[in-house]
Amino acid sequence: MKRNSQMPKYHELMNPLLKALHELGGSGSIEEIAQKVSELSGLPEDVLNIPHNPEKSSQTEIEYRLAWARTYLKKYGLLENSDRGIWLIVPEKRDVKSIDPQVVVKTVRDGHKKQKEAIEKEKLPERESGFVQVEVTGRSGDGGIDGKGIMRLSGLLSFHVIFQCKKYKGTVTASDIRDFRGAMIGRADKGLFIITGTFTRDAIREATRDGAPPIDLVDGDQLADKLKELGLGIRKEMVEKISVDTEWFKSI
Repeated sequence: MKRNSQMPKYHELMNPLLKALHELGGSGSIEEIAQKVSELSGLPEDVLNIPHNPEKSSQTEIEYRLAWARTYLKKYGLLENSDRGIWLIVPEKRDVKSIDPQVVVKTVRDGHKKQKEAIEKEKLPERESGFVQVEVTGRSGDGGIDGKGIMRLSGLLSFHVIFQCKKYKGTVTASDIRDFRGAMIGRADKGLFIITGTFTRDAIREATRDGAPPIDLVDGDQLADKLKELGLGIRKEMVEKISVDTEWFKSI
């Protein structure tokens, strides 16, 4: 118990970590940093050798806490690391010799909270305006109607929607829109027309004509964007691009 009470908390290791990097010339491997911090800490060997979780790894407790310290300083914008496990002080921050750990912790946590709130805010409309009770019909002789569903808006309003999907490279005309509207009248509040091609200008005007049931149009480009957003039917490939950071070399 006494040994654990001597172990610095992760935020208390931030300045020793920063000092160790300065003494190592501004950069170092995880092992080099841990060794230098151990030397600077003045902690007895038995404290430095306290295991973090001996059943899962040989990592010591101080190495574990140093990992958290590195992560916070990276999110704070003071450190960066390479693919080869080398950690360094960012070139424009080379003059920083010490920091206030509490400020670092608060800044990083506040940033994480705001990011989380932004993500939740972005997802909320998607959940609240989703479709429920979707049924794909696609029966022949049904005026081109391929399915129906209910669109929930803000958890309060519901609209019955009928949709039609066309797979071809051509254009949909105003006549096609009128035929679809004729099939949906009296059966739905809104129509949704999805195609892999394009709509003519007359078709777009017909879809939003005053006094007629509204029809939302989704063309091939919009459909592709939505499939990309949802990750459906596509594969993403990452292309590596390497550039020389001249500022980093100037700081050596």
